[in-house]
Amino acid sequence: MPEQVESDGTSILVGDSQARVTVHLYEDPRCPYCREFETTGGGPVLTKWVLRHKVKVEYTMASFLDPRLGGNGSKKAVNALRAAVASGKFAEYHTVLYQNQPSEEVDGFTTARLLQLASKVQGLRSPSFDTAVKSMKYQAFVDSAEKVFAAAGHYNGHAGPGTPTAEVNGYRIPVKYSGLLYKADLFDQYLAKVIDAAT
Repeated sequence: MPEQVESDGTSILVGDSQARVTVHLYEDPRCPYCREFETTGGGPVLTKWVLRHKVKVEYTMASFLDPRLGGNGSKKAVNALRAAVASGKFAEYHTVLYQNQPSEEVDGFTTARLLQLASKVQGLRSPSFDTAVKSMKYQAFVDSAEKVFAAAGHYNGHAGPGTPTAEVNGYRIPVKYSGLLYKADLFDQYLAKVIDAAT
């Protein structure tokens, strides 16, 4: 799947840029609800539609859980995910990180762990990738993405819309309907209707 950093410098685009349906996701690597979405909910469905060139996905990767829970695992993970774009391996690495997400309370995305997990993605590990992970090369990207997330709304008295939040062709799925994100069959039906309407 094609992938690139968007011109805004804060989001990562995965999929055919000509796809008529855009899903914008706000996620934090340490968020257990994001893991549920990505592993057993709508995430695998989304991948199916991306591979069919019907949908493209924009990711805003937040790191708000670090100051709330302590540590810097989200920031380290977002930096590593940004580094993976250079190898065209963001989508695969993103999947691996959520499949191997540590407990939310544990600051488990250490530099060593991120490199270990990167070894599960064929062709990702390289001297340049490893150096980018170790040096936090993309700290500016991490900070900018978090600012965009914080400015995107408020949830439970905090800056940011909560994670995961999905916008489909500019329509943000309301919190009261967010259960849709965790039911693969319903999310699949929803996307199919949006795709039909867009074509």
